[in-house]
Order: sequence, then C-alpha cells, then structure tokens
Amino acid sequence: MIRPIDLLREGKKEELWQMCCGFVDFSLEQFMAVQKRLLLEQIELLKDCELGKKVMRGAMPTTAEEFREQVPLTTYADYLPELAEQREDGLPAKPAVWIRTSGKTGEYDVKWMPISSRFLHEWGVLTFTIGIFSSCSERGDVSKIKEHWKMLCTLAPRPYTSGVTGYLLREYLGADILPPLEEAEMMDFGSKIKVGFEQALSQGLDGFGGISAILVSIGEQFSQGSGGGNASHFLSQPRVLFRLMRGLVKSKLARRNMLPKDIWSPKMLVAGGTDSSIFREKIKEMWGRYPLDAYGLTEGGVVAAQTWDYEGMTFFPSLNFLEFIPEREWFKWQLDHSYQPKTVLLDEVKAGENYEIVLTNFHGGIMTRCRPGDMVRITSLRNEKLNINIPQMVFERRADDLVDIGLMRLTEKVIWQAIEGTGIPYVDWTARKEIIDNRSILHIYFEPKDNYIASEEGMAAAVYEQIKRLNDGFFIHGDIESIEKLIEFKPVKVTFLSQGAFSKYIFQQQAEGADLGALKPPHINPSDKVLSMLGAQRIEVEAVQVVTEAERITTL
Repeated sequence: MIRPIDLLREGKKEELWQMCCGFVDFSLEQFMAVQKRLLLEQIELLKDCELGKKVMRGAMPTTAEEFREQVPLTTYADYLPELAEQREDGLPAKPAVWIRTSGKTGEYDVKWMPISSRFLHEWGVLTFTIGIFSSCSERGDVSKIKEHWKMLCTLAPRPYTSGVTGYLLREYLGADILPPLEEAEMMDFGSKIKVGFEQALSQGLDGFGGISAILVSIGEQFSQGSGGGNASHFLSQPRVLFRLMRGLVKSKLARRNMLPKDIWSPKMLVAGGTDSSIFREKIKEMWGRYPLDAYGLTEGGVVAAQTWDYEGMTFFPSLNFLEFIPEREWFKWQLDHSYQPKTVLLDEVKAGENYEIVLTNFHGGIMTRCRPGDMVRITSLRNEKLNINIPQMVFERRADDLVDIGLMRLTEKVIWQAIEGTGIPYVDWTARKEIIDNRSILHIYFEPKDNYIASEEGMAAAVYEQIKRLNDGFFIHGDIESIEKLIEFKPVKVTFLSQGAFSKYIFQQQAEGADLGALKPPHINPSDKVLSMLGAQRIEVEAVQVVTEAERITTL
C-alpha cells in the first residue's frame, strides 16, 4: 500500500494532497457515497466471521438501510469476552496490532481493540492529513511538510491508543520522534520529556501533539526553567547555545520568562482531549501558534479534525461509517434503557443540534454500530469560509455516566468506592466535572454524617489516593505518577454540604410531586439547579453542564 511519505519523497505534491485531503472537495452526496460503499464492503466481512455474526444478531443486511434497521446498537460490553481475551479467530480481519485504553470498573479492566493492517494504513493516511491541515495555509498547500520533522514524544507508550499515533507519525509522516520511540517507551513520562527537550535544543523542533492539558503543563515547566534540562551541559554545542541565547534575548525584550516559542517555531501542533478549547489561547501564548483540534478514540481511530482555518472539525469519510443519535432520542433512552434510539446520517443532521455519535469500523474493524459514549455538536452544515460542503462539529461532552477529566475517566462506581475507601461517614454525595484555574477536576459535593469533622482538602486527597489504589484501567495514560510530578496533577476537589442537605432536597422533591425515582439527586453530573437545591450556594467555577431533558421531565 502506498503511503503518503512515498508520494512526498517522489515530489508528487498534487497526488499527496488528493490522497490525504481530497475529500474536502466532496459534495455531501459524494461523502455519503463513499460511506455507503465502504459499509457494504464491511458488512460482507462481518457476515463471514463469528464475532460479526454475534454483534449483528444473525442479521444479513444487503444495503445501508437494512443494516441500520436490522443490526442493533452496541457498546463495548457486546464484544466480550472475545476482545478482552484478545481472541483473533472470529474477527473480520487478522489484527496488525492490539491497542488499549481505560476499561469500566466491574465490567472490564481494560478496553482492548484489534486494528487490521488496512485500518491501520487508513489511520496513518489521516495522520498525515492532520499534519497537512495543521501546517498549510490554503487548499493544495503541502509546501511545509518535510521528511524528518523533529517531533517531541508526548504520547503514552504502545499499546495505549496514543502510542500508535507516534508509530504512525514515524511510518507515515516520516517524522523523527524525540526521543526515538523504542527508547521513549522504556522511560517514564518525565524522563521522556526531559530527554526530548534536550534533543530538541540540539536538533530543532518542528512540532508535536498530545492531550491539551499536558501541552500547557510542558510549556509552563519550560518557562519555569525546568523543561530544558541542564543548560550548562549544552554550552559547548554551538547550535544549542545559539538557540538559548536567541530565546533569552526574545524573552528579555518581552520582559517575561523564556517560553518555548522563543526557541522554536513549530510548524505543527495538534491537541486532543475533552478540554482543547479551554487551553487554546494558553497554548498559542506559549508555543506561538494555535493547536489543531482533532477528535479520535480507541473505537474508531480518528473521526474528525479542524482544517487550516482552525474552526469547526470536518468529518473523515474513510475510516468509519457515521451515525448520529439526536439528543431527543438520547433523552428517551435515558428514561428507558430498553428503548432503541433512532439514528440519522451525516446528510440528515441539523446545525446547532447535539448528537451521540455511533461508529461502524471499515476495513476489517470490529466495532459495529458502536456507541462509544461521546456527544458532539454540529456547528454548521458546511464550512462557508473554506467552501467545504461537509457538516462541521465540536466535541460537546460525554454521553454516558463517565466523568471525563482529561487524564481520568471515572464511573459512578469508582467514585463511590473511593469515597467508601476513605472511611469518612457520609449521608450522600454527588459529583461532576468542573473547570478550576483552566484545569478539569472532579468536584464532589459531600454531606458528612453526624457532623463528622474533616477538612475538604484532606478528604479530596484521600479520595484521589483511593482512586489510584482502585485503578484498573481508567487512567488514560499509563504513567500517571510521572505525570503527577510534571504537572502537579490534583484532579479532585471536595465541598462539604450542610447537615440535612440531602433530606431537604428529598422533601422539596416530594412537595413538588416528583416521581419516586426522582426524589434523590443524581450521583453523576448534577445540574446547577440540583446543586442549588442542595445548598451549594457558591458555584465559583465554570461548570461543564450535562443538563438532560430526562432530568427536567422527572422533576416536573
């Protein structure tokens, strides 16, 4: 299979653009035609394998319409125990690699995903696509893409999902990873960053990507003088000395500490994670350019990315069949989990509406009408500025019971077990994701029992320690202890509620005639209204809202 780097080496720039970015000139009809053609190929592969027959419940569809009518929606649990045990027989195609991410406590410790060689190839092409989008200034522009770009390694090691991205950057973009992947995978995260910066001072730095919060923290460490290693060690190296002196002059003229942008001028920055928009300006301040936002996940590789205007993300047509559960359908399912929500296709979505995304892998993948648990918002039906006739999206929130705070994804059960593990007596609790000082945290609102005396800070630390002890896969980076040292990771905040807060809430709900099932507040993602009813008067941060119509209906 021809890789983008092969075309780059041959100087075939027009072919390179068409291979990686030609889809931006598709009409929506052409986009959907590609989707349906690849889906029909995938259906035939699913029909011929045991796990495919299992998740399709014996259905034998011959069209995209029959596929959506006959095949049920799935979650990762529907692929157990086969994927958890990494069984390769019964898959649509032999895996080239298995990747992993966090599991779900009490159900599966680790989420394993088989990646076929063809799926991996298409993923690699789209990795190059993102590299072009992040560096080009107009249609057809691949002038800034060069082989041997120096890329800082900020990713988790393989087999974590982001570790595969490092491999694809090297094999498909021709990038030189600093430090080299084989060496980096033997280091803890802090050592990897330190060595990478030392090599970048000597060799240069053309770009890198990773979770937004980590990109900011790396920049902060650098500006505090702890990101570049021992500078005196490099004074005998002319290139290093020149970069350091030039950076020092720039920072002194600006009357501030030295920032990464004073030393390097990266051509490519790519950010991921649920909080990319929060850190956008901070990353530009530190690194001299905005990061390109991309949306990807273990179940589907990369799904969408911003183009060269850095506005909404454009969907990719070639890796997954895309379906969308309208938010109203999702509300119905929230009230009754036996309800099978209806989906729409990309040519049926509406601007300004939220949708839970549903993916079916192409190219011998196994995920079939899978609900990974993400909610996206369609910002517009086309990119007017760049004349792209494909709907634009942003990541909105998690659509399931997970609290996603960037480096951790926690279920109600995990939080509950951690609270129990502290030994602090309590009446009840509720928790949600909030943003404090531009960082995502788990904020637990907690009513101590019998006027138990404890400090909020002490309990927050105790809950986090319990979370780490319970850890069976919900940290999305494998080296959390090293990251803690690097970025001062303190992801838990506790606020004590006054005595009787939960009983007063129940009494008020009873007085308003609420149904029996709605008397108690939800443990996960309470709204501002719920917190106000609990007496949490001072909400001092911008909360990430997950207010559902189901909640409103049940409180009428």
